[in-house]
Amino acid sequence: MYQYRKLTDQEKADILRQRKARGYPPHSPPLLGIDDRHYLLTAACYEHRAIINTQSRRQVLTDTIFEIFVSRGMNILAWVILPNHYHLLVNVTMFGHLSEIFRLIHGRTATQWNREDGQLGRKVRHRFSDRAIRNEGHYYTTLNYIHFNPVKHGHCASPYDWDASSVHWYLEEMGRAWLRDVWSQYPVLDYGKKWDNL
Repeated sequence: MYQYRKLTDQEKADILRQRKARGYPPHSPPLLGIDDRHYLLTAACYEHRAIINTQSRRQVLTDTIFEIFVSRGMNILAWVILPNHYHLLVNVTMFGHLSEIFRLIHGRTATQWNREDGQLGRKVRHRFSDRAIRNEGHYYTTLNYIHFNPVKHGHCASPYDWDASSVHWYLEEMGRAWLRDVWSQYPVLDYGKKWDNL
């Protein structure tokens, strides 16, 4: 963090441009400071249809999520976007505004995708759910759950193979050894079992 302050304006601009090109937010993964505002947020497509079925749609959704959450002062700590649902680990500062935030995100993307698919009026989203993070162990297990989700649902063999996940962000910033240690210390086990009935 302190090294960044020593960079020239051009070097900083280059770093931000590279991060954006990779689909990362402009900052590094935040340091953990557990409080009562950390939540796992999950949203699913209507009837679990695979509407977020291309890399470009997943990128558009990721960009829209970051734009709307960050503009409201909320930090996204981890994410995964799958073809029919997504998970976010967020430091929520405006809990009462979550419904409005999801309406903005889903309204913008649903309209665009329905136009692209020639299905105007199609219901794209079903609802969202929230789960409060209770402690440090719960936080890191949730992080692992998010990163392992594409494997759990059979989209890839390794979390590193999925294109729309913060695992790449953590890999670049924290390293593979850190991710491996977090995985071994906080295994997923049955975490999230039966959540697919959202």
